[in-house]
Amino acid sequence: MSSTQPGATAAPNDQSLLRRTVAASMAGTVVEWYDFFLYATASALVFAKVIMPATGNAYDGIIAAFVTYAIGFLARPLGGIFFGHIGDRLGRKYTLQLTIMLIGVATVLMGCLPTYDQVGIFAAIGLVVLRFVQGLALGGEWGGAVLLVAEHAPDEKRATWAAWPQAAVPVGNLLATLVLTVMTITLSDAAFLAWGWRVAFWLSAVVVLVGYFIRRSVTEAPIFEAAKAEQTDAASTGYGVFEVVKRYPIGVLKGMGLRFAENIMYYLVVSFSIVYLVEDQKMDQGALLGLIAIAHACHFFFILAVGWFADGVGRKPVYLVGAVLGATWGFWAFPMLDTTNNVAICAALIAGLAIHALMYATQPAIMAEMFPTRMRYSGISISYQVTSIFAGSLAPLLAIAWLRDTGTWTNTAIYLAVAGIITALVVLTLKETKGTSLRTLDRADADREAEREVTPA
Repeated sequence: MSSTQPGATAAPNDQSLLRRTVAASMAGTVVEWYDFFLYATASALVFAKVIMPATGNAYDGIIAAFVTYAIGFLARPLGGIFFGHIGDRLGRKYTLQLTIMLIGVATVLMGCLPTYDQVGIFAAIGLVVLRFVQGLALGGEWGGAVLLVAEHAPDEKRATWAAWPQAAVPVGNLLATLVLTVMTITLSDAAFLAWGWRVAFWLSAVVVLVGYFIRRSVTEAPIFEAAKAEQTDAASTGYGVFEVVKRYPIGVLKGMGLRFAENIMYYLVVSFSIVYLVEDQKMDQGALLGLIAIAHACHFFFILAVGWFADGVGRKPVYLVGAVLGATWGFWAFPMLDTTNNVAICAALIAGLAIHALMYATQPAIMAEMFPTRMRYSGISISYQVTSIFAGSLAPLLAIAWLRDTGTWTNTAIYLAVAGIITALVVLTLKETKGTSLRTLDRADADREAEREVTPA
């Protein structure tokens, strides 16, 4: 079948179209994760001191700040449901324009929040509300961003191309880290806590506007347009979150299992490590942020390399290696952090993000190949975002609580090991999908629907 027919997933003849699609996807994702990581870092360095009430214990304030951080994770599945439904029905492009504006407005307003000393508990309430909006938008962002690329990409290069929006995550994180690094280095602690941290939040407005206008220039993938036309012609054909949970429950559960260890590991490496090194090891904030910036830069290249590799050797072996290595990270990385040696710390962070890339870079392709087009946005969004509630949101909270109560990282390392084993077991149940045609998945789904309709109840 010719790749120019409606719904084909082969590479478009105009390579500039695919590059523009990648740019549009990445532009928004950079903004989303600049804002999201900015909040994570501020939770550890700022919010516990200026938004939360003082308790006399540094860890109590940090835990309180990370509770508001977790609110964003609770909102993400709702965003996945809401925007996934819109994205499967109306299109990926328009959904992504809405999500980028929502998260941008919420982040700018965070920079305008009054402090606890000024308005008391209302400061924390305002933070929670804005964090919820931020999480809601991010819940709809990821699925649309990766599908915008995955559905345009040729079958044999899907992992390679779909890794680009994933690589935008460390770019956004790197920008946030660099801005905070400059602020902490150039300002006194008092000035940084008084107003310096706000500048980093306000700067997101510039990137939001750039990302929004870039996203206006892209088009939907032919395979989505074909699926949309079929939905219009066949009123009985469903879409959205309820349909995907009913028709592909095993796919949703496996997607959640894939996400579990990856999500936990990421937030231990990029969020908990900041708390651990600053509060327990008394490391200088500016120096630490510099090391994290280096790790984020390396993460970008790791993700792109792994995406290319997954198109060559397959999704399963790459993901399995990542899950197994991730299970070991805590046992040898925390002793490296304990040395307080910058080289050892940087190596531990880089290694953690390299292992994470083995799982994260492969996710868009492997999850996209689990669901038909009519419900793909909802399917991957629910798998990805629901898991965040009991994985990424809890990971730093549990790790900080264990550190406060025991003074060691042992429980955290065990926790990550268990998560890695669970994800590895899920990977073993998967079929290899390298080179899978999304059009073939849609035909198989249509055949199943036809059989269901003619089978007596």
